[in-house]
Amino acid sequence: MPALPTTCDATMLPHPASVPLRWRPVQHWPRANRPNLALRDWLSHEGSLTARLQQRSQGYFQVHILRQHLALPHLDERQLLGQYRRPSLALIREVILQGRGEDWVFARSVLPLQSLTGRLRHLRHQGSKPLGAFLFSRPDLARSPIELACISPQQGYVPISLYQQAQHLWGRRSVFYLDRKPLLVSEVFLPSFCQGLAHSQPR
Repeated sequence: MPALPTTCDATMLPHPASVPLRWRPVQHWPRANRPNLALRDWLSHEGSLTARLQQRSQGYFQVHILRQHLALPHLDERQLLGQYRRPSLALIREVILQGRGEDWVFARSVLPLQSLTGRLRHLRHQGSKPLGAFLFSRPDLARSPIELACISPQQGYVPISLYQQAQHLWGRRSVFYLDRKPLLVSEVFLPSFCQGLAHSQPR
């Protein structure tokens, strides 16, 4: 299998799986270690990723749920959600966004239970509906700046089977605010999608 179209320096990654990922804006990554332009365009896209994937899949798009459970978010996730001093349970939702029958994106959503009240209560039972479709349907949506991370299998963030033969995957995350309630969403682009980008680029 050809190498992924990314440039990621493994020496910049935390080594133990227990160490938080190093998330930061793309401009804070050294130029030599940033993903290529095609993938960077997807990582930095501020519109609905769901809508963009649906368009690229030509209608052959679906959400496959890996797991959905109540748990304490990771420490860095709690910090980003403003829950460092008073950690509380969140609904952790991990899914694969599939296009044309291929695994394209691994998505992890951290939905604090305090946020899943009022008009957002129904997100407790989202099922296989894409979360992004709901978020971007709301005119009051606000979003934090996008951060990127280069993720290795040893860090345990993405199921190891999804790496195929890739050594690293690029992901992004940001906090969405609805009714001033935070929801953290991260999306990691998988080998099948990255290979498709590489093959669709003009030579």
